[in-house]
This record gives sequence, C-alpha cells and structure tokens, in this order.
Amino acid sequence: MINLFLIKPLKGFWIIGLILFLGACTSSTIVQKESNSRKQSFNQNWDFYLSDLKDEDSISDQTQWKSLDLPHDWSIETAFDKQSPVGHGGGYLTGGLGWYKKDFTVDKQDSSKRISIHFDGVYCNSEVWINGHYLGKRPNGYIGFEYDITPYLNFGQTNQILVKVDNSNQPNSRWYSGSGIYRNVWLKKTEKLYVVNWGTFITTPKVSKDQATVNVVTTIGNDNNEEKTAVLRTRVLKDGQEITQSEKEFLISSKANQELEQQLEINTPELWSDVSPELYTAISEILIEGNLIDQKKTNFGIRNFRFDLDKGFILNGVQTKIKGVCLHHDLGPLGAAVNTRAIERKLEIMKEMGVNGIRTAHNPPSPELLDLCDQMGFIVMDEAFDMWAHAKNPHDYATVWEQWHKKDLEDQILRDRNHPSVFMWSIGNEIPEQWSPEGAEIGRELSAIVKGLDTTRVVTAGMNPPIHVNNDEVTIQFEDTAAEPNALAGSGALDLIGYNYAHQTYEDHQKNFPNTPFIASETTSGLQTRGFYEFPSDTTKIWPVRWDLVFTQGNEDNTVSAFDQVRTPWGSLHEETWKIIKKHDFLSGMFVWTGFDYIGEPTPYQWPSRSSYFGIVDLAGFPKDVYYMYQSEWTDTPVLHVFPHWNWEEDTLVDLWVYYNNADEVELFLNGESLGVKSKEGDDLHLMWRVPYEKGTLKAVSRKDGKVVLEREVKTAGIASELSLTADRSTIYADGEDLSFITVGVMDENGVIVPRAADQISFTIDGPGKIVGVANGDPTNHESFKGQTHKAFNGKCLVVLQAGREKGNMVLTATAPGLKQSTINIQIK
Repeated sequence: MINLFLIKPLKGFWIIGLILFLGACTSSTIVQKESNSRKQSFNQNWDFYLSDLKDEDSISDQTQWKSLDLPHDWSIETAFDKQSPVGHGGGYLTGGLGWYKKDFTVDKQDSSKRISIHFDGVYCNSEVWINGHYLGKRPNGYIGFEYDITPYLNFGQTNQILVKVDNSNQPNSRWYSGSGIYRNVWLKKTEKLYVVNWGTFITTPKVSKDQATVNVVTTIGNDNNEEKTAVLRTRVLKDGQEITQSEKEFLISSKANQELEQQLEINTPELWSDVSPELYTAISEILIEGNLIDQKKTNFGIRNFRFDLDKGFILNGVQTKIKGVCLHHDLGPLGAAVNTRAIERKLEIMKEMGVNGIRTAHNPPSPELLDLCDQMGFIVMDEAFDMWAHAKNPHDYATVWEQWHKKDLEDQILRDRNHPSVFMWSIGNEIPEQWSPEGAEIGRELSAIVKGLDTTRVVTAGMNPPIHVNNDEVTIQFEDTAAEPNALAGSGALDLIGYNYAHQTYEDHQKNFPNTPFIASETTSGLQTRGFYEFPSDTTKIWPVRWDLVFTQGNEDNTVSAFDQVRTPWGSLHEETWKIIKKHDFLSGMFVWTGFDYIGEPTPYQWPSRSSYFGIVDLAGFPKDVYYMYQSEWTDTPVLHVFPHWNWEEDTLVDLWVYYNNADEVELFLNGESLGVKSKEGDDLHLMWRVPYEKGTLKAVSRKDGKVVLEREVKTAGIASELSLTADRSTIYADGEDLSFITVGVMDENGVIVPRAADQISFTIDGPGKIVGVANGDPTNHESFKGQTHKAFNGKCLVVLQAGREKGNMVLTATAPGLKQSTINIQIK
C-alpha cells in the first residue's frame, strides 16, 4: 500500500537545512484561589510604564506610570500594525519593554517569618528587584517562579518591588504570546519551618475499587539558624470531611530541606475520570509541641491508567477514547491575561462539544487551567517546549536553551505533577532536531529529567511525522514495509508515539512501532470562517498549495468556507481524521488543531488577517458548524444541526448539510414541501441536499423508529431591525475579576438573526463594572479588542463585562444606527 501526503510544516517556520536533511504534532465551577495568611493575592495596585528605558535606576525617575491590577497583557491594548516585527505569527500586535512597580508594607509582627513573592508567569525575560536588591531573571514566559524576599524587606515600612519585562526582541514566538505580568502574582508568608514551594508529591501506586494507597512525599524547609524537631501531619479530606490521616516526627537541620514520605489507605475510593472527576484534598501540617506552624493544601485524584498497544487508552479499567483539542493560551479579546472565568467558559464550550482532552500547545499552561481540568474532567497533555536548541524564530527560546531548559522542565513537573488531569508530559512539538542523533540525545535527556521527578505518567512528543520518509518535493511516499522511526521516535525516550498529522500512517502504527502505543498529538488543521459558505461543498480545497509558499489564491476578503471542505496541505478534513481514529481500538485518541481560534498564525492568509482559521470555535467563542459534527459524534446529547443560513440570491443552488445523532433518518422540508428523507450510509458523518434557493423556511425533522427526535428550522431573515443581548451568566461576583460574556445578535423584526449583518454597534455601561473586551470572530477585523464599539460579523459580536468590587446592577446598552437598541442587566453580588 502506498500513501501520499504533504509534509506538515513547522507552521510558518522554514529551515533549509532541515528540508535538505529530510531529502537524504454549565454550571460554574470557578476555581477558588487560595487566599489566607499563607498565600495572598498580590495583583492589586500596581503601576505600569511602557518604555524603551532598560536601566532600573533611570526608570525610577519616570512619572508617566499607569495604575492597574494584574494580570495584565499590554500587547492586546496595542493597534494592529502590518509593520509589527512580530509579523503574522504574532497577530501584528506589539511587544516592547515594560516596567511594573508596586509599593507595599509588611507588618512588623511578620518580621520573624519567611516572605516570598511568587509569579505564575511573566512574558518574557523578567527581572525583579526588591528595594533596589536584584532578585534574578527568568527568560521563559510560561513557567512560574518564586523569590525569597525576606532579607530585603523593611518590616512596618514601605517596600517597593520593580519588575522589568522585555518582550522587545521579535519575533520570538510562532503565535500571539502577549506581553507583561499576564498571570497571577502571590505574596507568601510562612514560618521559617515550612512546606517548600511545590513541596508535595502525591501518587496512588495501588488502586482498586475496594482500596487505594496514597503516597505523599513532602519537602520541608528550615530557614531557622538551629535544627528543629517537629511533626508532619497529613490529613486527607473528601468533600470537606476528613477520612484518614498520618503523622510523622522528624528532625531537620538548620538551613536545610528534607523529604518525608507517608502512606495512607483509602477504602472504597471515588475514582477520578473524565466523566466523574472526583477530587480529594491533602492537608500538610507542620506542628511543634502541638502548635500548628504551617499548613498547605493540595488537591489530588485517585485513578489508574495505561496506554495499551492494542486497546488504546485504559482509564480505571475502562477503554476510553481521548477526544481532545489543542489550545493556545490566549483568551481571545482578553489577550494572554489570565482570567479564571474566561478559561472556564472556554472549557465549558469544549465540554459541551464532547471534548475530554486538552493539549497545552505548546507550553506550560496557567495553574488555573489545570485546576479547572481537574474539576471538569479533561485528560491533559502538558507540553513543555516548542523548540529545543535549534531556533524556529530569531529570538525564541533556543537562545536560552542551554542555560535554562533543565530548570524550566524540572519546575514544570514539580508544579503540575499532582494534577489528576495530567496524564502525558510532552517534551517537545515539531522539534527540528527530531531527525538527527542530536534530537535522540536531547530527547533521552529530557525524558530522564521528567522521570527523575515523576514516573507515574508517560512521556511523549509531537512529531511531524514520527517516521523517516523519502522527500520528493511536495509528496511523501510510504512503503509497504515497516518505516524507520525518526531519531527522536526511535531513541527510546518516549513512552507514547505522538503523531502530528500524517493521518495516512495511523493504521500502520502497530507495524511501524510494535512496542510503543499511539497518540495523535495534533490533527486536522481544517480551515473555516464562521458563517461564510461557498458552493459546491463536496469538493476539497487545499490552502495554501504548499506550506512554504505565499498563498496567492483564496478570496479577496480573506474568507474560508465554513463547510468541512478546506484543509492545509499537511492536514486533513475534520471528518477524515476522526473516521480513522474512531475505527481502531489501538488508536488511543486525538488532539484536534485547534479547539478555539487564536490570535496570530492566520494560515492560509497574511495581512489583513491577524488571527487563525483553525478553530472549531471562533475567537469570540461562537461555534463554527463543524462543532456540531463533533457534538453529534462525541456526546449523547441529541443533535440536529442544519446549515447554512437561508438568505441567498434567487435560484442559487445551495448545498444544505445536516449533522445529527440518536436518529435513523432526517427529512428536510422547504416551505412545507418535503425534499426527501435521507440516512447516513457507511461511515458518513453528515447528510447533504442540493436545493435551488427559495425564500421561506427550511425545516429538518430527525426520527428514530418512526418517532420524531428533534425538529429544527432555518428561516430567511428580513432587514435588520433590532439588537438582542444574551448573557452566559446574569449573576456574577463582586471580586473585581468575574466576567459575563454577552452575545450580541443583529435581528430582523421577527427575531431572526440576519446572517450577513455587519452593523457597527456601540456599547455603554452603567453600574459597578466595566467592558474589558469586544470581539466578533472575524480574523480580518482590526478594531481594538479593548474598545467600546465593534462591528457585527455575520450577525454577531461579543461584549465581555467584568465586575467591580461592589454589589449592584450593571446595565449594558447596545446601539447601532437604524436599529432598536437593547439593554441587559447583570447582577453583581
């Protein structure tokens, strides 16, 4: 058998040498932030200054500071600029150099304690000073870090922390990174005998339905000038009730760290899974003579799993297909600035689609994302690097690889290894070295680092593809015989072979890799613009023609048909890949590129496009039509989705698609007249009718055993008449962070959405809150995400409201010329 496919590129990255070498990857469940005497939010009341000044002494004399709260992303506030050095990969926004400072006091009564400052992530090249004392630098923008500031504090007096963030060397990323202190910051106060940062490691070496063994390793630090004798007590809680505990006395030397191990037994454990994400809490307590000195809480889950050569992914003894998506870290109009509710909404939309897996492409995620994945039931591939020693961009992580990769990877594993949602560590994505002996050597080094800290999960990497092939310019030919692994895949470093694309080779995996299980680490790369359709729909378009060539075809307005008919040359259509994964047990699952559109990398186009077309959901959070294909396949929720809209020129020959499930057949009617009954045949995932357009109403009826399951109507819209506002949540919390996402629709007088409406809509807000984002899902729109006005795109746009810190009612008013205005009330409590 001979398979042909196009090489998957390093998405916009071109290395001549590499190519030459080839020739020879609901309800709200808000995460409650730990806020107590041990760990306090340090996000409020910062000052920010965007400047080219690089010296900390000269910056202190500046007066043009802006007051703000963290997390903060300054790039999302800048204008789209065709000349921006970040280029199309970074979404044509601006990096630069920024400074943050904050004045604060620490009570004199805390002078005997250990005080540290913890950053969850700063993009990038951060340097920190406290009261003029230099604490250090961290180039990596995605990993958390902590400094002990105790020696430099003026207790009872004003202290100043100063942070330099240098994102000026561009390009340094292949997607939108954001700029600034874009994740949360914490002030930690402990006694000098304490559980160190990331100092608990909880595993469940034995799990059955009757009993589970919980192994807890706790690292204690002693900053005192003398040795200490104390007791470590570990209590395990379920739903707030203690179910077991263990105590261990220890003696620790001064200025030392010490590991203590305890084992606890839990009877009839409630197991964590993607459908039932049960969580336990371990409370680590240090006591001296019965007095509580330190207390640290760690959530964990009890589960067992394996990746099987024949049966794929087995979770708690149940064969489970991983139905995953890749997600970049940006939050659409909010940019890279972390917001727990925004992440939760993103995951809710994915969960409703049937997603049970998340790949954190291509870097360590925020702690909040993993907390939510723990709570909501997602199987996570936690990824470390997008490049190793060989660069993909002139100023990317490769420039600091040699000095920092070991520390960064270790910190990621220490930070994330208690999350029950994390099942896979990915040590790299589409790494240039994967083809060379150097790649095998680095892969083994990274795998050893991971397994030195965690042997309970598998190590993988997204390879494109994982087997050596013969390069003949455009097409790659696979022979019948077993293919030779690339250097990384054959290195022995990986427990799981990660395929980025190359879907034609999946069915040969057991032949090519008889000893290592399978995961499709990155698939598809289908392209769509929400709400835009081209006919005929049953033809496949490959855009661009080749990944390394500038795309000169396509549409003048940079649109892409929303039918599942356009793919990249390295990718596949959505239905195509899922059919293969669905068919074979040994194919453990897939991560689709991507769940959401993201800022940057607007393949196949460049300017004026500034965000991606890959998403199953657009940048505003509105599903594209293919969302319902997955929902019909990945959930038991009854689905009957008919598209496109029904506003066309007379006599246009329109293709109508229907996604459905839980039914035997679908009958389609136009203005009451039947267009026939159809059923899916073979491995079909949709139905299609080709119909001359006639103004009126389309009606689809799905039936099972002759009984109606669902009915859906699509009506011709008239002239735009009014605006509608719909909130995802009408009550939010007065914490200064919570959000309500408002969908704005342009409707006709009968309440039918006008599918091509592009009205300019303005917004005003009254009450204890503010507008923090606007978006419409159009990849070519250059209006600010931080404005008070935005165009509708194909009938919709989005407004994001944020609560203040006072309770009351927040009223949003939307107006547009010639349309009836609309208001909505959001209660802040």
